[in-house]
Amino acid sequence: MKVSDILRVKGGTLFTVTPDEPLALAIQAMAEKDIGSLVVMEHGDLVGMLTFREVIQTIVKNGGQVGNSLVRSAMDDHPLTCTFETELDEVRRMMLERHARYMPVMDKRMLMGVISFYDVAKAVVDSQNFENKMLKAYIRDWPEEESSDSAPRL
Repeated sequence: MKVSDILRVKGGTLFTVTPDEPLALAIQAMAEKDIGSLVVMEHGDLVGMLTFREVIQTIVKNGGQVGNSLVRSAMDDHPLTCTFETELDEVRRMMLERHARYMPVMDKRMLMGVISFYDVAKAVVDSQNFENKMLKAYIRDWPEEESSDSAPRL
């Protein structure tokens, strides 16, 4: 399974912010949209990711206040990225290695979407459920073997 399979189901709705936007406005947008991340774009280029992890770290660093902080001061300026063709196993490995919950999907320099750890987990579970259903149907429809003796089958 590839990233393209996840985005096909999830869709490509994107929420972005600029690095010079006040952090308080970005947090407000995240709360209103009930999302855990914003992609930080500048002049059409991906320059970072802002997630609730970076927000919390900034608030703690500022003594419990957001203050006049800008997104630039809080964002992860080296986010992990993947492509449509990245295999799901590779995405899981990358996310686990970096403790990343969100990953932008890029096509060269163009942002195509964002997948979350939840999206990846859901895709894995859905795939396993489908496989289990197919295996159970296969077993249930197993052809009976003809027996030459009349002994009861167990």
